[in-house]
Amino acid sequence: MSFQAYLDNIETKTGLTPRQFLELAHERGFDETTKATPIVAWLKADYGLGQGHAMALVHVITKGPQISQKHVGTDGAHRDATDTLWLDGKDTNPNG
Repeated sequence: MSFQAYLDNIETKTGLTPRQFLELAHERGFDETTKATPIVAWLKADYGLGQGHAMALVHVITKGPQISQKHVGTDGAHRDATDTLWLDGKDTNPNG
């Protein structure tokens, strides 16, 4: 599954876009200095997310939407169309 697909699946499950999760995380005091454990615990407890999906949001919360070029343009199951994740809703993604 691509990184973007994780975020899209989170939106399907919760009804919240990655950008909305980013805002909620900041309201809770989570930012680039926060370790993964408290963020994952919050996402699991409040939204029922599994470890992998929670870790995708941890990346967005702590590192922003930029991802590695490693899977961009590849043919594998983990390929992404771009090295910048779309945070504003899967239905408005110009790459999707």
